[in-house]
Amino acid sequence: MVIVTLQRDKCIGCNYCVEMAPIQFQMSKKDGKSVLIHSQNAKGFYTLKSSDHTIVENCELAVKACPVNIITIKET
Repeated sequence: MVIVTLQRDKCIGCNYCVEMAPIQFQMSKKDGKSVLIHSQNAKGFYTLKSSDHTIVENCELAVKACPVNIITIKET
C-alpha cells in the first residue's frame, strides 16, 4: 500500500508536484493550489491510498521538489 498525503492549505501553487507527478497531482483553476487526485480530505490533509506501487517514484520526486514540504509518501 502506498499512502500519499498533501497538506493543501499550505500549498503556494508552485506547480512542481504537477511537473513531477502529473498523474497524481493537478492545479486547481479555482484557487491555484495543488490537488491530489482521488484523495480523501481529513481536516486539511488530503490522503491517497493506492495499491499501485508504480506511483512511488514520481511521488517521491514531487516530495523532493516541493519547496514548502507539504507532501509525504509512505509505503506499507
